[in-house]
Formats: sequence, structure tokens, C-alpha cells
Amino acid sequence: MIQMGKPLLGEEEKKAVLKVLESGMLAQGDEVRLFEEEFASFLGVKHAIATSNGTTALHAALLGHGIGEGDEVITTPFSFIATASPISAVRATPVFVDIDPETFCINPDSIESSITDRTKAIIPVHLFGKPVDMTSIMEIAQKYNLVVIEDAAQAHGAQHNGVYVGSFGTGCFSFYPTKNMTTGEGGMISTNNDQVAATIRKMINHGSEKKYHHSCIGHNFRMTNIAAAIGREQLRKLERFTIQRRKNAQFFSTHLHGTTITTPHEDKGHVFHQYTLRVSAEKRNIVLSHLKEKGIATSIFYPLPIHKQKAYNIHNHLYYPEAERAAKEVFSIPVHPGITEQERKYIVDSIKEVAK
Repeated sequence: MIQMGKPLLGEEEKKAVLKVLESGMLAQGDEVRLFEEEFASFLGVKHAIATSNGTTALHAALLGHGIGEGDEVITTPFSFIATASPISAVRATPVFVDIDPETFCINPDSIESSITDRTKAIIPVHLFGKPVDMTSIMEIAQKYNLVVIEDAAQAHGAQHNGVYVGSFGTGCFSFYPTKNMTTGEGGMISTNNDQVAATIRKMINHGSEKKYHHSCIGHNFRMTNIAAAIGREQLRKLERFTIQRRKNAQFFSTHLHGTTITTPHEDKGHVFHQYTLRVSAEKRNIVLSHLKEKGIATSIFYPLPIHKQKAYNIHNHLYYPEAERAAKEVFSIPVHPGITEQERKYIVDSIKEVAK
């Protein structure tokens, strides 16, 4: 089976972890500090704050901006539920806006009509590694004095107009094993706001700025030295990983052109966390079954939009036509740096057999 994704870990990561184990300093420490500094330098931001995962990164970012009960946060219904659940966790209300059918990202043209006097923030999602139109998002945010928290969980190294995502507003990244770089589990928050950074650091550490002194109720959202050691090595490899992902994606787009399959929206800043194709709802199961028979893994991201999830049943009556249509038509194929040239060709040939 050609896998959908797998972490590419080498001797460098093994040696880095062994060094931490031998030091006895397993929890948060110098490795975390160095990873934060290196990630901030990579993005060109003042602060990077490591967390236990991407969900806690979003949660802490919301707390850092003082968002809570009674507030509304605009976001997309076409994403993993972890985009919305942190909003609910701080007792704010997610307000969904439909997607652009070309990019699968939130449609900036639909945002303003959803803004109310309770709206405090926008969380755009750089879905599948495709950057959102952050120029439009930032213009709207400035016009209405809104916070922007970028869900960049799938977009390490992605750029909009030559600027890294995660550096426009407050960025939130995930380092889950199948992401473009990994720490096993882990997250990172990026910001240029000194006050927000200070609040976040306190909130992820039990509300403490000084050991055993707690000025508020916080959480334990900290990253370990073990995870950070892996992350530092992965960050050094990220550019190489990205080049290979883009090379794989370009091969697919070139060789699937002219079939009944729709390939991803072109964008030179795209980092292809997923290579997501589109086919009619009637034909999708036929294609997926065929690829499974050929030994090619596929996934549907996401078969049920957030507003249709049981956990968000108060939103079930709402209708977001583009998100709902995409959920019935999209599927993703392996694009990770570990696939070979032979596997790329085999994937294309197998798709063409059923999507002529």
C-alpha cells in the first residue's frame, strides 16, 4: 500500500532525542527555547511559543487575545473540527462562512456580511497547505478592528505574496506525525505582539510567570524537550520536504490534466500538505474503490463539514453550499516526500484508468 503520509525521521532526530534522554531534562527546557527561537527566525516574527499540539495552540491564541464568552469568531466549516473546538472551549461562538470552491479556503467576499457587534476575530485556515488570501483578510480585520488568528496547521512554509503564513496575524501550527514537519505531537504559536506573547506564555504554563505563583487559571499546554529536539531537526529539513512535495504535486497536475478529475488550484506559495482532487459525487466512490484495489491509500478531507457534526448540532440547520458540495466530491492522494518517482507514475496511471 502506498501510504497517505508518513513522518520522515532519520539519524539526526534519533541522535537529538537520545541527547535529551541522556541529559535527563525531558520536560520543557533549552531544546524548547531553541526550537522557538529558530521557528520565529524562520517565519521572521518576534515570538514563537511551543505548545503540546495544534489544538492547544489555537486555544492558547484565543486566550492570549482575550476572546471568551459572548464573543463571536468567524471561521470556515470546511476543516478539521479542531479549528472550531478551541473557540467553543473558551466559550465563544464559531460563526461559519462558506468557502471559495476553487481554493477550498474561506471566501473573503462572504465574511463582511457575517460580522456583528460581537465579532472579535477571524480564523482563516490555510487548508491542505494552500494559503488563504491574507491581503483581503487583513483588510477586513483592519476595517472592523478584528483579531486574525491563522490556522496554519497544514501550512508550514506556505507563503502569500512572498510572506510566510503565520506572520500576518497570530499563527498556529501543528506538528502531528503526518504534517509537513513533525515533533510527534506538538504545536507552535507565532506573533509579533509582545503583550499577546506574554499572555500566551502564562496561559500555557498554569497561569504562571514565576514558579509557584499563579496570577490566573491557566493550562498545561507545554511542549517537551523530546518533541522540540525532533522539531529542530525537522525544521532544518522543511525546505527539502517542501521542494519534494511541490515536485510531486506538479507531476500529478501535469499528468492528470485533461481527465475528469479536477486538480488543485495553482499557487506558488502552496506547500501541498494534501494533494486534493475533485470528482463528481456519483463517481468518487468508484475512484476510491479502484485506487484501493491498486494498493493506493486515499483519504477524504473532510466528509462532514463542521456545522453538520453532532457536536455542533445548533448549526445543523445552516447551509453552506460550497463546503457541503466539496465534502461530497473531494479526495486526497499521497503527495508526501517519501513517495518515489515510480509510485508517482503508478498513482497517475491508476487514476487515469478510471477517470478518462
